Amino acid sequence: MVYQIDSRRGLVGVGVAFTMLLTGLSSPDSLEAQAVERGTPVGEWRQWGADDHATRYTPLDQIDASNFEDLEVAWIWRGDNFSPERPDPILRSTPIYADGRLFTVAGTRRTAAAIDPATGETLWIFREPPTKRWEDSMRKNYGKGVAYEEVDGRGRVYLVTPAFFLWALDAETGRPVQDFGEDGMVDLLDYLGDWEHDREDGLSPDVGYITNSTPPVIVNGTLVVGNSHEQGYYQTRRHNVPGNIMGFDIRSGAHKWTFNVIPRPGEFGHDTWESDAWSYTGNVSAWAPMSVDPELGLVYVGTDPPTIDYFGGFHPGSNLFSTTLLALDAETGERRWHFQTVHHDIWNYDMPAQPNLLDVTIDGEPRKILAQTTKQSFVYVLDRETGEPIWPIEERPVPQTDVPGEWTSPTQPFPTRPLPYEMQGLTEDDLIDYTPELRERALEIVSNYRMGPLFNPPMVSGQDGIQAAIHCPGANGGTNIPGGTVADPESGILYTAHTRGCSAPRLQPGTDVDPDSDVDWISVGPGSVPGIQGLPIYKPPYAGITAIDMNTGEHLWTIPNGSTPDRIRNHPALRDVDVGNTGNMGHATSLVTGSLFMYAEGRGGRPLLYAIDKRTAEPVGQVEIPAPVNTAPMSFLHEGDQYIVLPVGSGELPGSLVALKLPDEG
Repeated sequence: MVYQIDSRRGLVGVGVAFTMLLTGLSSPDSLEAQAVERGTPVGEWRQWGADDHATRYTPLDQIDASNFEDLEVAWIWRGDNFSPERPDPILRSTPIYADGRLFTVAGTRRTAAAIDPATGETLWIFREPPTKRWEDSMRKNYGKGVAYEEVDGRGRVYLVTPAFFLWALDAETGRPVQDFGEDGMVDLLDYLGDWEHDREDGLSPDVGYITNSTPPVIVNGTLVVGNSHEQGYYQTRRHNVPGNIMGFDIRSGAHKWTFNVIPRPGEFGHDTWESDAWSYTGNVSAWAPMSVDPELGLVYVGTDPPTIDYFGGFHPGSNLFSTTLLALDAETGERRWHFQTVHHDIWNYDMPAQPNLLDVTIDGEPRKILAQTTKQSFVYVLDRETGEPIWPIEERPVPQTDVPGEWTSPTQPFPTRPLPYEMQGLTEDDLIDYTPELRERALEIVSNYRMGPLFNPPMVSGQDGIQAAIHCPGANGGTNIPGGTVADPESGILYTAHTRGCSAPRLQPGTDVDPDSDVDWISVGPGSVPGIQGLPIYKPPYAGITAIDMNTGEHLWTIPNGSTPDRIRNHPALRDVDVGNTGNMGHATSLVTGSLFMYAEGRGGRPLLYAIDKRTAEPVGQVEIPAPVNTAPMSFLHEGDQYIVLPVGSGELPGSLVALKLPDEG
């Protein structure tokens, strides 16, 4: 281990922060009570999604419509110094703020760091010793952050590394907590299942591969750990290990339970895996961040498809618990309820965002709900205690496959409320029509593809001269992890970022891709839909943000993500054409405060931070920042000042954190 230790700096106590924050607010008691219920003191940001309920919300309103454009850079923390090779410009980690410090991870080593919130000074770092398991990890720089909890009155930081080890670190010093696991570490492969492994090398490639990209979550003394695999569209073999979910004692690191995401004989759901596929196939990762309800003692998990994306003929059946929302008992790991959003997923429609928990009033009755936004651009709204749909979700017939050996479900679940918030399926009416020439070219292109509605199944490339089947939204469409969803617990409004992206996977014989493949058909990558001279083939807006009132299920407003990119506005084919506001093509990254909704255009967007009125979407202003924002921002109160911290990255400023605050008085 390598450490850089600095003494703790003087900090304002939480009680002082409460007093400063709550002065002038209308209902301080209710704000405090709500914050306690969600597991984060007012002014702090203790989880990746701000709190237990994954809201990305803070009641802070020091930064408001009157002064938003006065924000200035307080400090920049360089994360590109924590990789042994050329730095990745994308920093995927959102810091947390607890007990007067920021904690984050950075670089391909997934180095954990504590940062002074006022100055950006690095207080300590922790780096796991390198192993072959780390070298082989396909998610080295995908770390989204860390978890924090106080144990026996002292803070701890919990880290899961690319090598799939769980660490408990002392929040004061960064040193491993010696009475947790083995000198501060738990080897997660010991509890994944029945597969043998080497401590240094990990699993044999013949068995499979697993890693991690998200921090654990904590509920009532249990530390729950998720996982991730290689992207399913790069896999060429049917064999893999499943993404089983594990629970550990927060104090000792003792293993409590493992939940089998692919049910074994005798377990509920086993009959949904035909042809003994449960015994050899895997994935079904819990790769997106999880959320928890401590009052109910539940952890909410979203999973992804089985091995492999776009062809599943070797695992026929609906395949529980793939692409499923799971509510697990945090103490025992037992399934309380589940809802599968895609049966036999062959579209890469994994759960891309953290489940959002809200307390709302529906038809005059208080309801505790879970809202899951998806790539399909549906919101699945369920009672978070029972899993019952709040509004009807209908099983509707969908197109069936003609790929030899494939199996498709005759129906898929369609929510009736809220309505979809992004384009679903592709028709000629959706194609670009700025000019007759562009329209004609678009029709020529799609004549080589099979268009269809949502759940249009993949096809063998070249069949009847057709290159591929297009499904919309695709792998990067709808809602996805870079932007995700924000929830306002004051109003019950959900804000989700979304893009208009389609995929066209091209299935070809597996041995053509990999001579050692034992899979009949493989698509290397999701498959893109050709554009026209750099223009998308479909009409704008290319990306947006939609606000939905979860008390009624009604859409309140939709706005484009930022403004039209220069390459669209100044395109030679669009000379003298008023294109309007097409929106930027990235996933907006956002948070919501006491009065504002703040967002950035996301990866590939402009280096700007926007603010709008969170109820009306009326523009408030914009602030220039040093680089585009890569993932979810956060906010906290430190020594009387509200900060906004943005994970940014570009060629000139790769993988860094930028902190904004209002100018000091005087």
